[in-house]
Amino acid sequence: MTLKIAVGSDKRMNLTDFVIGELQRRGFEVELLGSLAGVEREWAEVGREVAEAVAAGRCDEGILFCWTGTGVCIAANKVPGIRAVLCVDAETARGARRWNHANVLVMGLRLTSEPVAKEILDAWFSTPHGEEEFDVRNVRRIEELERKYSRVS
Repeated sequence: MTLKIAVGSDKRMNLTDFVIGELQRRGFEVELLGSLAGVEREWAEVGREVAEAVAAGRCDEGILFCWTGTGVCIAANKVPGIRAVLCVDAETARGARRWNHANVLVMGLRLTSEPVAKEILDAWFSTPHGEEEFDVRNVRRIEELERKYSRVS
């Protein structure tokens, strides 16, 4: 089964094009959103779009970019079922996958170099979700928090 990855950004830059090329080279199906699809979007909107594509099951995972990475990460995490993480290196990506069962990878356009992005992608796609009781228990706690606060109006 080929993974389908939603990729979005508020700006198209060398880094976004590099990551899209890497995903295609690895054989993933890529759905472009925001400015990557030629539609101008602010970071909060593109964060929501990618998160909704993943939460609805239209895409298996997501990758987001904005200048620092923080804005799209915050926006994406407002969508129930999303665990978006800002990764600045491969070890953070590995931990996010293993311990947090992260499903949306976020990188900052300002500081992420192409070699570091490749290392992050390598770690992200080679690290399975942790199945140890500690990992599963904590992800369930996050899901409980999400349910609790999604009922608050």
